[in-house]
Amino acid sequence: MNIRQTAEAVTTEPCELSAVAAAAAIARGELTSVALVTSLLNRIAERREAVQAWVYLDPEKALAEARAADARTADVLAPSGPLHGVPVGLKDIINVAGMPTRFNSPIYPDYIPFANSACAAMIRKAGGFILGKTVTTEFANRHPGPTMNPHDPARTPGGSSQGSAAAVADRQVPLAIGTQTSGSIIRPAAFCGIVGYKPSFGEISRVGVKPHSGTLDTLGLCARSVGDVELLRAVLVGIPYEPVAPATGRLRVAICRDHWDAAEPAARASVESVARLMEASGAEIGELVLPPALFQGWQEDHRRIANFEAARGFGHEKRLHRDKLSREFYEGRVLDGEMCSVDDYIAAQRRSEAMRVWIEGALEDIDVVLTPAAAGEAPLGLARTGDAGFNSLWTLLYTPSLTLPCGRGPAGMPLGVQLIGRRFEDERLFAIASAVEQMLARV
Repeated sequence: MNIRQTAEAVTTEPCELSAVAAAAAIARGELTSVALVTSLLNRIAERREAVQAWVYLDPEKALAEARAADARTADVLAPSGPLHGVPVGLKDIINVAGMPTRFNSPIYPDYIPFANSACAAMIRKAGGFILGKTVTTEFANRHPGPTMNPHDPARTPGGSSQGSAAAVADRQVPLAIGTQTSGSIIRPAAFCGIVGYKPSFGEISRVGVKPHSGTLDTLGLCARSVGDVELLRAVLVGIPYEPVAPATGRLRVAICRDHWDAAEPAARASVESVARLMEASGAEIGELVLPPALFQGWQEDHRRIANFEAARGFGHEKRLHRDKLSREFYEGRVLDGEMCSVDDYIAAQRRSEAMRVWIEGALEDIDVVLTPAAAGEAPLGLARTGDAGFNSLWTLLYTPSLTLPCGRGPAGMPLGVQLIGRRFEDERLFAIASAVEQMLARV
């Protein structure tokens, strides 16, 4: 524990603490889990109507969990873990035993799982607990919930992990889990001004999570620092938590300008400003150019795979509850997926595999790729959640990606820059992101 984190733990209102600082302060006896949860619940009550990030929250249950954690802290023989006493928010498509899972759908008003999802179980194993369930779009798709951007209630927080991103950004919980099938971690993190992380595909178990696309669904993390993402990722993967040192040496950085014309000037400027900061620190800056012959149809391939799998995975809801599905979901996902032939689906899968082989080779000579995390600032209005085109490609390619807050746009809203690393080299991405985070803090 360094001096800065110690000072943060001692002098900062508990709801403002990072997860790393809160866990360390609880372990040292300088903070109780009850004090942390009380501070978070007060913040939620103060901001409930302005943000509306939670679909299920039981304050008494949360305080009971905190008291139990404090009792274990006092018992020197009780086992503890890296998240001891720290609460986490979970997107409302993720099962928690004893808490309702409603999927933002009238089909499931009273569904209460009897077992924890794998991620909820891993959080408990590490000494943490679930504060509550955060708002999602309908089945983590297009039809948004009531959550508003904490920086401007007239603007979207993004989707579909909108509640998770907004709750973390508004200091209502230090950590939250969402999912990404297209851009539902990286984009809301950028819109809300926090760190969002989509891991390498396959690293974090999806057991107990309502599936949309088995090929693409990925659990992702929302936090306010790279260090907090490292902590929760270690817990979920089931490895010892060891903070990653910021990267040093001559990094090879490539800007990818795919979908570049769809980015607002401020978003493009953010990417270029980060590239200049890295160059000033000794990095070599280049370009990642995707070969058109291979990548020109990637958006169509992503859509075909996601919708083909959704049309079959939501067979129960389609057959018995068609009248309770939104038009956006039924027509945009289910019907579209039904119209995709098996041959077209297989062809899309084969092309996607070829793209993954190509990107793996291309990244052998690149340490990190820079792109916009979103088109720009969060758009006005709550009916649409923004353009996922800056994120879907990297979801399709299975590479880890992470967004860092990077300045403000012309309307004063947060902007984010997206960093992409090599698959299964997530710790290396954390090291580079930590270095960039430090560079941005000095600007």
